[in-house]
Formats: sequence, C-alpha cells, structure tokens
Amino acid sequence: MKFTQSHEWVHVDQGVGTVGVTHYAQRELGEVVYVELPSVGKHVKAGEEIAVLESTKAAADIYAPLSGEIVEINQKLGDFVHYINSSPQKEGWLCKIRLSNPSELAGLLDEKSYSQLVK
Repeated sequence: MKFTQSHEWVHVDQGVGTVGVTHYAQRELGEVVYVELPSVGKHVKAGEEIAVLESTKAAADIYAPLSGEIVEINQKLGDFVHYINSSPQKEGWLCKIRLSNPSELAGLLDEKSYSQLVK
C-alpha cells in the first residue's frame, strides 16, 4: 500500500489501484455523511480531484494518487457511507483506477514515510 501527502491510499494489484482515504483523513474529517464518486470510464491524472467527501465538519476533495481510467466505484457507499469512517482502508474504498503510468508509484509514500507525515 502507498500513500499521498494529501491522505489518500492506493493498493495496486495487477495494474489496478484501489483508492481510498486514510484513517488519519477520516478522523480529521469527522463523520462522513455524503460521498460524490467519479464516473466509471473517466480518465484521471495523478493529483486531479476524483471525489468529494462531505462530513459534519467540512467537505474535502479527494485526489487521484495515480493516473489512469476509473474502472469501478464502490457502489456500497451509496447506502453505507459510514464505511469511510468505520473501515476506510477496507470496505470504505472509493474507486479503482487502471493505471496508465505505473512508474508514478515511485513518487508515493510508503507506510513508514506516511506515518512520519501524520505524527
């Protein structure tokens, strides 16, 4: 698993990255009450906004950690948006991106570096 400085995580398996927000991000946001997910088929660039989370505290833009095509969104979040708070790095994933430039992974943080960032 890799992380961005803006608190997204990505887990890549066979060229597809599953994307979500970190435990730190969901704690900072508070209770997430609404999520706006990207459209399947949309092409995104690393650093581009792909989703919006609204919480009882604020709204937060979520950015693509890697470039590629959105190939799946987490449909369950329509009915179970609380997964973003209760299980942000498992059931609360947001979307899946088929990577167009896998070398971008090298620019992301590993777990140790991300832990230092949020200390």
